Amino acid sequence: MQPLLDSLSGGWGVGFVVVNVLLDQIGLPVPAAPTLVVAGALAADNGLFGLELFVGASLACLIPDLGWFLAGRVYGSRVMKMLCRISLNPDSCVSQTQMRFERWGPGAIIFAKFVPGLAIIAPPLAGATGMAWPRFLVLSSLSAVLWVGLILIAGAMLRPQIQLLMPHVQHLASIAGTGLAVALVAYIAWKFWQRRRFYHALRMARISVSELYQLISAGAAPVIVDVRSVTARTLEPRQVPGAISITLDDVGSHLKQLPRDREIVLYCTCPNEASAAHVARVLVANGFKRVRPLFGGLDAWIAAGHPAEAIPAGTATVLLSTEHS
Repeated sequence: MQPLLDSLSGGWGVGFVVVNVLLDQIGLPVPAAPTLVVAGALAADNGLFGLELFVGASLACLIPDLGWFLAGRVYGSRVMKMLCRISLNPDSCVSQTQMRFERWGPGAIIFAKFVPGLAIIAPPLAGATGMAWPRFLVLSSLSAVLWVGLILIAGAMLRPQIQLLMPHVQHLASIAGTGLAVALVAYIAWKFWQRRRFYHALRMARISVSELYQLISAGAAPVIVDVRSVTARTLEPRQVPGAISITLDDVGSHLKQLPRDREIVLYCTCPNEASAAHVARVLVANGFKRVRPLFGGLDAWIAAGHPAEAIPAGTATVLLSTEHS
Protein backbone atom coordinates (compact mmCIF):
# COMPACT_ATOMS: atom_id res chain seq x y z
CA MET A 1 0.00 0.00 0.00
CA GLN A 2 2.71 2.49 0.98
CA PRO A 3 4.79 2.08 -2.23
CA LEU A 4 1.64 2.70 -4.26
CA LEU A 5 0.84 5.76 -2.15
CA ASP A 6 4.37 7.09 -2.63
CA SER A 7 4.15 6.71 -6.38
CA LEU A 8 0.71 8.28 -6.57
CA SER A 9 1.64 11.22 -4.39
CA GLY A 10 4.62 11.87 -6.64
CA GLY A 11 2.42 13.85 -9.00
CA TRP A 12 1.17 11.55 -11.71
CA GLY A 13 -1.46 10.10 -9.39
CA VAL A 14 -3.11 13.46 -8.84
CA GLY A 15 -2.89 14.17 -12.57
CA PHE A 16 -4.54 10.84 -13.41
CA VAL A 17 -7.43 11.50 -11.03
CA VAL A 18 -7.89 15.08 -12.27
CA VAL A 19 -7.95 13.99 -15.93
CA ASN A 20 -10.44 11.23 -15.09
CA VAL A 21 -12.73 13.71 -13.34
CA LEU A 22 -12.36 16.23 -16.18
CA LEU A 23 -13.35 13.68 -18.82
CA ASP A 24 -16.29 12.53 -16.67
CA GLN A 25 -17.56 16.09 -16.23
CA ILE A 26 -17.21 16.88 -19.92
CA GLY A 27 -19.70 14.09 -20.50
CA LEU A 28 -17.57 11.15 -21.63
CA PRO A 29 -18.55 7.71 -20.25
CA VAL A 30 -15.53 7.39 -17.95
CA PRO A 31 -16.97 7.39 -14.40
CA ALA A 32 -14.73 9.23 -11.95
CA ALA A 33 -16.39 8.23 -8.67
CA PRO A 34 -14.57 4.85 -8.35
CA THR A 35 -11.22 6.56 -8.98
CA LEU A 36 -11.99 9.20 -6.37
CA VAL A 37 -12.96 6.55 -3.81
CA VAL A 38 -9.65 4.73 -4.23
CA ALA A 39 -7.76 8.04 -4.22
CA GLY A 40 -9.52 9.03 -1.00
CA ALA A 41 -8.41 5.78 0.63
CA LEU A 42 -4.81 6.28 -0.51
CA ALA A 43 -4.80 9.88 0.72
CA ALA A 44 -6.20 9.10 4.18
CA ASP A 45 -2.75 9.28 5.80
CA ASN A 46 -1.27 11.92 3.51
CA GLY A 47 -2.83 15.33 4.09
CA LEU A 48 -0.88 17.10 1.31
CA PHE A 49 -1.82 14.47 -1.27
CA GLY A 50 -5.44 14.66 -0.12
CA LEU A 51 -5.46 18.45 -0.42
CA GLU A 52 -3.98 18.31 -3.92
CA LEU A 53 -6.59 15.73 -4.91
CA PHE A 54 -9.44 17.78 -3.46
CA VAL A 55 -8.40 21.04 -5.12
CA GLY A 56 -7.50 19.45 -8.46
CA ALA A 57 -10.66 17.36 -8.72
CA SER A 58 -12.87 20.29 -7.68
CA LEU A 59 -11.35 22.47 -10.40
CA ALA A 60 -11.79 19.61 -12.87
CA CYS A 61 -15.52 19.74 -12.03
CA LEU A 62 -15.82 23.51 -12.14
CA ILE A 63 -14.03 24.19 -15.44
CA PRO A 64 -16.35 22.04 -17.63
CA ASP A 65 -19.37 23.45 -15.79
CA LEU A 66 -18.29 26.99 -16.69
CA GLY A 67 -17.75 25.92 -20.29
CA TRP A 68 -21.24 24.39 -20.54
CA PHE A 69 -22.71 27.45 -18.79
CA LEU A 70 -21.16 29.79 -21.38
CA ALA A 71 -22.32 27.50 -24.19
CA GLY A 72 -25.87 27.70 -22.83
CA ARG A 73 -25.62 31.49 -22.54
CA VAL A 74 -24.45 31.82 -26.16
CA TYR A 75 -26.38 29.05 -27.94
CA GLY A 76 -29.43 28.68 -25.70
CA SER A 77 -31.52 25.56 -26.05
CA ARG A 78 -29.53 24.38 -29.07
CA VAL A 79 -26.66 23.13 -26.92
CA MET A 80 -29.08 21.13 -24.74
CA LYS A 81 -30.67 19.54 -27.79
CA MET A 82 -27.19 18.57 -28.98
CA LEU A 83 -26.41 16.99 -25.62
CA CYS A 84 -29.68 15.09 -25.66
CA ARG A 85 -28.99 13.72 -29.15
CA ILE A 86 -25.70 12.20 -28.03
CA SER A 87 -26.85 11.29 -24.52
CA LEU A 88 -26.72 7.65 -23.43
CA ASN A 89 -29.76 8.42 -21.26
CA PRO A 90 -32.25 10.07 -23.64
CA ASP A 91 -35.17 9.22 -21.37
CA SER A 92 -33.72 11.44 -18.62
CA CYS A 93 -32.56 14.22 -20.85
CA VAL A 94 -33.73 17.77 -21.49
CA SER A 95 -37.41 17.76 -20.57
CA GLN A 96 -37.05 15.87 -17.27
CA THR A 97 -34.00 17.94 -16.37
CA GLN A 98 -35.91 21.14 -17.01
CA MET A 99 -38.71 19.99 -14.75
CA ARG A 100 -36.24 19.19 -11.95
CA PHE A 101 -34.72 22.61 -12.49
CA GLU A 102 -38.13 24.24 -12.09
CA ARG A 103 -38.99 22.26 -8.96
CA TRP A 104 -35.67 22.65 -7.18
CA GLY A 105 -34.72 26.19 -8.21
CA PRO A 106 -31.04 27.15 -7.76
CA GLY A 107 -30.59 24.05 -5.59
CA ALA A 108 -30.59 22.05 -8.83
CA ILE A 109 -27.09 23.34 -9.52
CA ILE A 110 -25.81 22.33 -6.08
CA PHE A 111 -27.13 18.76 -6.24
CA ALA A 112 -26.78 18.26 -10.01
CA LYS A 113 -23.72 16.02 -9.75
CA PHE A 114 -25.59 13.58 -7.54
CA VAL A 115 -28.47 13.10 -10.03
CA PRO A 116 -27.96 11.08 -13.24
CA GLY A 117 -28.84 13.11 -16.31
CA LEU A 118 -28.80 16.43 -14.50
CA ALA A 119 -25.05 17.03 -14.14
CA ILE A 120 -24.40 17.79 -17.83
CA ILE A 121 -27.68 19.54 -18.67
CA ALA A 122 -27.90 21.81 -15.61
CA PRO A 123 -24.98 24.18 -16.43
CA PRO A 124 -26.06 25.05 -20.02
CA LEU A 125 -29.66 25.28 -18.81
CA ALA A 126 -28.61 27.79 -16.17
CA GLY A 127 -26.81 29.81 -18.83
CA ALA A 128 -29.72 29.66 -21.26
CA THR A 129 -32.23 30.81 -18.64
CA GLY A 130 -30.13 33.85 -17.77
CA MET A 131 -28.66 32.99 -14.39
CA ALA A 132 -25.99 35.55 -13.51
CA TRP A 133 -22.51 34.09 -13.84
CA PRO A 134 -21.34 35.07 -10.30
CA ARG A 135 -24.29 33.20 -8.84
CA PHE A 136 -23.63 30.19 -11.03
CA LEU A 137 -19.96 30.26 -10.10
CA VAL A 138 -20.80 30.13 -6.39
CA LEU A 139 -23.41 27.36 -6.77
CA SER A 140 -21.28 25.29 -9.13
CA SER A 141 -18.24 25.63 -6.87
CA LEU A 142 -20.31 24.44 -3.92
CA SER A 143 -21.56 21.51 -6.00
CA ALA A 144 -18.01 20.52 -6.97
CA VAL A 145 -16.72 20.79 -3.40
CA LEU A 146 -19.59 18.69 -2.03
CA TRP A 147 -19.35 15.99 -4.69
CA VAL A 148 -15.57 15.62 -4.60
CA GLY A 149 -15.33 16.00 -0.83
CA LEU A 150 -18.00 13.43 -0.02
CA ILE A 151 -16.53 10.82 -2.36
CA LEU A 152 -13.00 11.34 -1.02
CA ILE A 153 -14.32 11.06 2.54
CA ALA A 154 -16.15 7.86 1.59
CA GLY A 155 -12.88 6.50 0.22
CA ALA A 156 -11.04 7.40 3.42
CA MET A 157 -13.71 5.65 5.50
CA LEU A 158 -13.38 2.53 3.32
CA ARG A 159 -9.60 2.57 3.57
CA PRO A 160 -9.33 -0.73 5.55
CA GLN A 161 -11.38 -2.62 2.98
CA ILE A 162 -9.59 -1.04 0.04
CA GLN A 163 -6.22 -1.66 1.70
CA LEU A 164 -7.02 -5.37 1.86
CA LEU A 165 -7.86 -5.40 -1.84
CA MET A 166 -4.96 -3.30 -3.10
CA PRO A 167 -2.25 -6.01 -3.02
CA HIS A 168 -4.44 -8.24 -5.16
CA VAL A 169 -5.26 -5.39 -7.51
CA GLN A 170 -1.58 -4.51 -7.89
CA HIS A 171 -0.61 -8.14 -8.45
CA LEU A 172 -3.29 -8.55 -11.06
CA ALA A 173 -3.04 -5.05 -12.51
CA SER A 174 -3.19 -6.13 -16.13
CA ILE A 175 -6.19 -8.37 -15.51
CA ALA A 176 -7.91 -5.60 -13.53
CA GLY A 177 -7.24 -3.11 -16.32
CA THR A 178 -8.66 -5.49 -18.90
CA GLY A 179 -11.66 -6.12 -16.69
CA LEU A 180 -12.30 -2.41 -16.29
CA ALA A 181 -12.02 -1.87 -20.05
CA VAL A 182 -14.46 -4.71 -20.71
CA ALA A 183 -16.82 -3.37 -18.06
CA LEU A 184 -16.69 0.10 -19.64
CA VAL A 185 -17.40 -1.26 -23.12
CA ALA A 186 -20.26 -3.35 -21.73
CA TYR A 187 -21.67 -0.31 -19.92
CA ILE A 188 -21.61 1.82 -23.08
CA ALA A 189 -23.14 -1.01 -25.13
CA TRP A 190 -25.90 -1.45 -22.56
CA LYS A 191 -26.63 2.28 -22.58
CA PHE A 192 -26.78 2.32 -26.37
CA TRP A 193 -29.16 -0.64 -26.27
CA GLN A 194 -31.33 1.27 -23.79
CA ARG A 195 -31.18 4.30 -26.10
CA ARG A 196 -32.30 2.27 -29.13
CA ARG A 197 -35.07 0.61 -27.12
CA PHE A 198 -36.21 4.03 -25.88
CA TYR A 199 -36.46 5.51 -29.37
CA HIS A 200 -38.10 2.34 -30.70
CA ALA A 201 -40.77 2.72 -28.01
CA LEU A 202 -41.43 6.27 -29.19
CA ARG A 203 -42.08 5.28 -32.80
CA MET A 204 -45.61 6.08 -33.87
CA ALA A 205 -47.29 7.88 -36.71
CA ARG A 206 -46.34 11.54 -36.81
CA ILE A 207 -48.12 14.41 -38.50
CA SER A 208 -46.02 16.74 -40.63
CA VAL A 209 -46.13 20.51 -40.25
CA SER A 210 -47.65 20.84 -43.72
CA GLU A 211 -50.42 18.37 -42.82
CA LEU A 212 -51.16 20.25 -39.63
CA TYR A 213 -51.22 23.56 -41.47
CA GLN A 214 -53.67 22.12 -44.01
CA LEU A 215 -55.91 20.82 -41.21
CA ILE A 216 -56.01 24.24 -39.60
CA SER A 217 -56.60 26.00 -42.93
CA ALA A 218 -59.43 23.61 -43.77
CA GLY A 219 -61.20 24.43 -40.52
CA ALA A 220 -60.76 20.92 -39.06
CA ALA A 221 -59.96 22.50 -35.69
CA PRO A 222 -57.50 19.95 -34.32
CA VAL A 223 -56.64 20.21 -30.64
CA ILE A 224 -53.02 21.36 -30.54
CA VAL A 225 -51.16 20.66 -27.29
CA ASP A 226 -47.84 22.22 -26.34
CA VAL A 227 -46.16 19.71 -23.99
CA ARG A 228 -42.98 21.72 -23.39
CA SER A 229 -41.81 22.46 -19.87
CA VAL A 230 -42.15 25.93 -18.40
CA THR A 231 -38.45 26.53 -18.96
CA ALA A 232 -38.62 25.43 -22.61
CA ARG A 233 -41.54 27.79 -23.20
CA THR A 234 -39.52 30.62 -21.69
CA LEU A 235 -36.54 29.87 -23.92
CA GLU A 236 -38.82 29.89 -26.98
CA PRO A 237 -41.82 32.10 -26.06
CA ARG A 238 -43.79 31.30 -29.22
CA GLN A 239 -46.33 28.60 -29.91
CA VAL A 240 -48.48 27.18 -32.67
CA PRO A 241 -51.58 29.43 -32.86
CA GLY A 242 -54.32 28.25 -30.53
CA ALA A 243 -52.18 25.70 -28.72
CA ILE A 244 -52.94 24.77 -25.13
CA SER A 245 -50.15 23.97 -22.68
CA ILE A 246 -50.02 20.65 -20.83
CA THR A 247 -46.65 19.59 -19.45
CA LEU A 248 -45.46 16.00 -19.31
CA ASP A 249 -46.04 15.87 -15.55
CA ASP A 250 -49.59 17.25 -15.77
CA VAL A 251 -51.06 15.16 -18.58
CA GLY A 252 -52.82 12.76 -16.18
CA SER A 253 -54.84 15.56 -14.58
CA HIS A 254 -56.04 16.89 -17.96
CA LEU A 255 -57.35 13.68 -19.52
CA LYS A 256 -60.99 14.56 -18.88
CA GLN A 257 -60.59 17.97 -20.50
CA LEU A 258 -59.38 16.64 -23.83
CA PRO A 259 -62.01 15.72 -26.47
CA ARG A 260 -61.99 12.18 -27.75
CA ASP A 261 -63.76 12.95 -31.03
CA ARG A 262 -61.18 15.35 -32.46
CA GLU A 263 -57.65 15.10 -33.80
CA ILE A 264 -55.07 15.81 -31.07
CA VAL A 265 -51.64 17.04 -32.18
CA LEU A 266 -48.84 17.25 -29.62
CA TYR A 267 -45.55 19.07 -30.03
CA CYS A 268 -42.39 19.90 -28.11
CA THR A 269 -38.87 21.11 -28.92
CA CYS A 270 -36.91 18.04 -27.81
CA PRO A 271 -35.04 15.66 -30.16
CA ASN A 272 -37.18 12.99 -31.82
CA GLU A 273 -40.30 14.60 -30.31
CA ALA A 274 -39.63 12.50 -27.20
CA SER A 275 -41.90 14.43 -24.82
CA ALA A 276 -44.73 14.66 -27.36
CA ALA A 277 -44.46 10.94 -28.06
CA HIS A 278 -44.50 10.16 -24.32
CA VAL A 279 -47.72 12.15 -23.87
CA ALA A 280 -49.21 10.56 -27.00
CA ARG A 281 -48.56 7.10 -25.57
CA VAL A 282 -50.27 8.11 -22.31
CA LEU A 283 -53.32 9.35 -24.23
CA VAL A 284 -53.50 6.22 -26.39
CA ALA A 285 -53.26 4.05 -23.27
CA ASN A 286 -56.26 5.96 -21.91
CA GLY A 287 -58.45 5.30 -24.93
CA PHE A 288 -57.70 8.28 -27.19
CA LYS A 289 -57.62 7.18 -30.84
CA ARG A 290 -56.67 10.23 -32.91
CA VAL A 291 -53.38 11.30 -31.37
CA ARG A 292 -50.18 12.21 -33.24
CA PRO A 293 -46.96 14.01 -32.34
CA LEU A 294 -45.88 16.82 -34.66
CA PHE A 295 -42.86 15.71 -36.68
CA GLY A 296 -39.97 18.09 -35.95
CA GLY A 297 -41.96 19.87 -33.26
CA LEU A 298 -42.21 23.62 -32.93
CA ASP A 299 -38.81 24.10 -34.56
CA ALA A 300 -40.04 22.51 -37.79
CA TRP A 301 -43.26 24.54 -37.68
CA ILE A 302 -41.35 27.83 -37.41
CA ALA A 303 -38.70 26.76 -39.95
CA ALA A 304 -41.47 26.06 -42.48
CA GLY A 305 -42.58 29.69 -42.20
CA HIS A 306 -45.95 28.91 -40.64
CA PRO A 307 -47.37 31.53 -38.27
CA ALA A 308 -46.46 31.36 -34.59
CA GLU A 309 -47.99 33.46 -31.86
CA ALA A 310 -46.50 34.82 -28.67
CA ILE A 311 -47.30 32.76 -25.59
CA PRO A 312 -49.89 34.62 -23.49
CA ALA A 313 -48.30 36.58 -20.66
CA GLY A 314 -47.97 34.70 -17.40
CA THR A 315 -48.03 31.18 -18.86
CA ALA A 316 -44.30 30.74 -19.34
CA THR A 317 -42.84 32.12 -16.14
CA VAL A 318 -39.72 30.24 -15.14
CA LEU A 319 -40.01 28.91 -11.60
CA LEU A 320 -36.25 29.04 -11.24
CA SER A 321 -35.23 32.34 -9.69
CA THR A 322 -32.61 33.77 -12.04
CA GLU A 323 -30.85 37.05 -12.50
CA HIS A 324 -29.48 38.57 -15.66
CA SER A 325 -25.96 39.75 -15.39
